[in-house]
Amino acid sequence: MIRHTPSRRVIAASLLALAVSVSACGQGGEAKKAEGEAAVGDYERGPHNGRLLRDGDFALEITIFEEGPEPLYRLYPYLNDKPLDPRLVQATIALTRLGPKIDRFAFTPTADYLASPTVVVEPHSFDVSVAATHAGKRSTWTYPSYEGRTVITADAARAGGVTTQRAGGALLGESLPLSGRVEITPEGQSEVHARYPGRVVAMNVQLGQRVSRGQVLARVESSESLQTYSVTAPISGMITAKNVNPGAITGNGEPMLTIGDPTRLHAEFSLYPRDAERVRVGQRVEITSLAGEHRALGVIEAVLPSSDPMSQTLVAHVELPYQGGVWRPGLGVQGTVQVGQGEVPLAVQTKAIQPFRDFQVVYAKVGNTYEVRMLELGRRTPEWTEVLGGLEPGTEYVVDGAFLIRADIDKSGASHDH
Repeated sequence: MIRHTPSRRVIAASLLALAVSVSACGQGGEAKKAEGEAAVGDYERGPHNGRLLRDGDFALEITIFEEGPEPLYRLYPYLNDKPLDPRLVQATIALTRLGPKIDRFAFTPTADYLASPTVVVEPHSFDVSVAATHAGKRSTWTYPSYEGRTVITADAARAGGVTTQRAGGALLGESLPLSGRVEITPEGQSEVHARYPGRVVAMNVQLGQRVSRGQVLARVESSESLQTYSVTAPISGMITAKNVNPGAITGNGEPMLTIGDPTRLHAEFSLYPRDAERVRVGQRVEITSLAGEHRALGVIEAVLPSSDPMSQTLVAHVELPYQGGVWRPGLGVQGTVQVGQGEVPLAVQTKAIQPFRDFQVVYAKVGNTYEVRMLELGRRTPEWTEVLGGLEPGTEYVVDGAFLIRADIDKSGASHDH
């Protein structure tokens, strides 16, 4: 008999969905369910599409106004289903978040509603406790309002490959992408000139031919003495430029030939003004071919002005090993330079970050409950991403298996609803 091990997709599909209940308390603390409420997202709504809480003839509509710069609570009071002057009502709200943490709101009358200056921070996931007083009568309600939250047993999480760690400081290395090309170093190039003006009577080499130092390249007949002398190679290398042929007159200042040593190479990377300030001599650079098949490590030897003064660019020179000829002059290359490294007080592993609505999030873990944490992010590397806001240091968050948590939240329907 063959037993089949369930896949992670099957495990994710079997993770427990979020179970929620809604309750309300009238004056004196007597628990009761708000009229028309059956489950999260299935409750009576008021004229402003908010949650309508009732206690006899009095009702209070709870909304979160999200069209401004920050989400804020607005409460609309009613008596016998007709708008009630908000100056006749006193109200407070307490939000108990996963953790737990309690956010408290006090309200003052504004226009036809009660407003609080306190921002309703993300995520909008909490247990809500509302208290309102009208005509000497106090009404209270409680209900859950969850989003991005789910409960998964420890066994199911373990089977799904979910791992966690505590958020804290990290060492981030910042990198900068560069584009350039392979060139022969200045030390690896030499121009060949005739010692005396005269006519070229013989040319012994062709363009692209390899030559050795001291090898006779051409013979020239001096215009003054009419004697013929030899022109030899000052270095070993390859003929990269040929400007004369037999019969030509040389000695006018233009080189007869140019020799380049293809074993003495460097990469030249263009630096735009916004990047040039961050690039320094001595920084490490990883160089890759455009196809990604070849790699080399080097350091920046020099940062020099471009040959075109109008371009406002600089050129970074990085020594390149010969590596058996895999790097050839003229070929394009890519580079990644390490421009900085430093400790940040709070970071998460980059692979833990997931999309949720319009946010980048990680999933915090408290017991067997998982919930989104909307992040404000800073510098990013393939391994770590700096967190500027949205996460408390020491929070346990999901690293591996975050997509399973996201799938279970999507399945459970814990959406953005108030």
